[in-house]
Amino acid sequence: MIGNGNGNGTHPVQPLARAAEVDHHCSKLIDAVKALVVPFIRAADEAAPLKALGTTSNVLVTSRRPEELVKQLAFSLPEGQGRGENGLLETIQNVLAYSVNTWDQGFMDKLYASTNAVGVVSELLLGVLNTNLHVYQVSPALSIIEKHTARTFANLFGFNGPRAGGVTCQGGSASNLTSVVIARNTLYPASKMEGNACASTGPFVLFTSEHGHYSVEKAAVTCGFGSAAVWTVPVDDEGRMSPSALRERILAARAQGRTPLYVNATAGTTVFGSYDPFEAIAAVCKEFNLWLHIDASWGGPAIFSARHRAKLAGAHLANSLTVNPHKMMNVPVTCSFLLTSDTSVFHRANTLPAGYLFHGSDPEPTANRSAPASSEPAEVWDLADLTLQCGRRGDALKLALSWIYYGAAGFESQIDNAFETAAYLATTVSQRPNFVLISADPPPCLQVCFYYAPGGKVDDNAEENTRRTRIMAGRLVEMGFMVDYAPGDKGSFFRVVVNCQTLRGTVDGLVDALEAVGRETVGEVNGKCANGA
Repeated sequence: MIGNGNGNGTHPVQPLARAAEVDHHCSKLIDAVKALVVPFIRAADEAAPLKALGTTSNVLVTSRRPEELVKQLAFSLPEGQGRGENGLLETIQNVLAYSVNTWDQGFMDKLYASTNAVGVVSELLLGVLNTNLHVYQVSPALSIIEKHTARTFANLFGFNGPRAGGVTCQGGSASNLTSVVIARNTLYPASKMEGNACASTGPFVLFTSEHGHYSVEKAAVTCGFGSAAVWTVPVDDEGRMSPSALRERILAARAQGRTPLYVNATAGTTVFGSYDPFEAIAAVCKEFNLWLHIDASWGGPAIFSARHRAKLAGAHLANSLTVNPHKMMNVPVTCSFLLTSDTSVFHRANTLPAGYLFHGSDPEPTANRSAPASSEPAEVWDLADLTLQCGRRGDALKLALSWIYYGAAGFESQIDNAFETAAYLATTVSQRPNFVLISADPPPCLQVCFYYAPGGKVDDNAEENTRRTRIMAGRLVEMGFMVDYAPGDKGSFFRVVVNCQTLRGTVDGLVDALEAVGRETVGEVNGKCANGA
């Protein structure tokens, strides 16, 4: 018996047995979940050879309309006692049964795909730690890993200052939003306290290319600028922002009494994968004292490749840069970095007094009191003080463990292979008589864009092209392929995304499947027309 410090009362020590509980229950649950998950992944592996044949074997998804799936899942939360292990495993089984299997080769829809064994392990470790990377005190190891990983990553892009590095955010859109806030608070410090109506400026204007990501408009809305504050800049024939057009737009904004603030350049646009001319854009930004941000969410990992890193020439001239390893590099979602040459700028822009949370940047504030004061800003270890977030997951660990396992050379090999596969798809499409390739050959990034065009001629009717593309995309899902489409001058066209795990056989099977559903779709249209339908 020992006292508990509460008066004179004593209570028996209640032993904790959480380790034993985890060892027993969690091990049992992990084994049970593993027995469900491994077949889910194995099914995708076993279907891969069939993809090359363009067959209808489909482990990609059991497609249901939302109303149908609501009834089929019959998902509910218990009002009283829980359903225990059986209920848990039944729910997991249903989630797997009705989710898209991103491990399947046919998933070529979005700018991400499955993860890998290292990614699964990293998520498990983060779940066990269950810590918050807001202050160093509660996340010492993960804070150091994030800072080191971000610095090393930033160095690849040419950010080599003494404070080079960055932080993770909740995704590419969050990273881009954070960069806008930092730009405003850095270039116009009064706005941090007074807001957008500070007397020294007119309405702020943000510039992005016509092919830029919609997150810039989202950021403008969130910051109170309004979506109309985002001015798009024309692109050239290859989808790259025009520096001369940018300069004209800046002058036009100033002539209207507006304040040009921020330029969003893109490394790997969402549709065509284009890389903007960063050096020329940086020169315009320097001329007018604008913040240059590069959204390299998609195309940034090309920096690992000696063959492809030239696409990012001039990236070191940016004030900030977003890059998402959860896309091209198969790191688990989400993993997004906001990088810079000087993290002290991030700190000045975002820090706010919160004495209940932030107690100073020195983990040992009593140490070295006799040391002379430094004019250099103190190293910031409480990483939430650099961001808009307080709750922060250890997303950097996912990249760090993958980097340790594969190495930079392993990343380079995977990325080079993905670019080669994308080039193979573009060439294959260009050589088929019923397609019109609208991407470059080879494409600038990992997506390939084209029309299905019988006889090599795109239909003059844009609405017909859009209708045909949508129908074909839906029928491809039934065959185990999921691809996306985007609007174009002649109606919607296909946009197919490969990743580091896409096989060339999958590419062949996809093109064959497109030919098959295309003939079926066009044949139905012609048949209806012949019958007067």
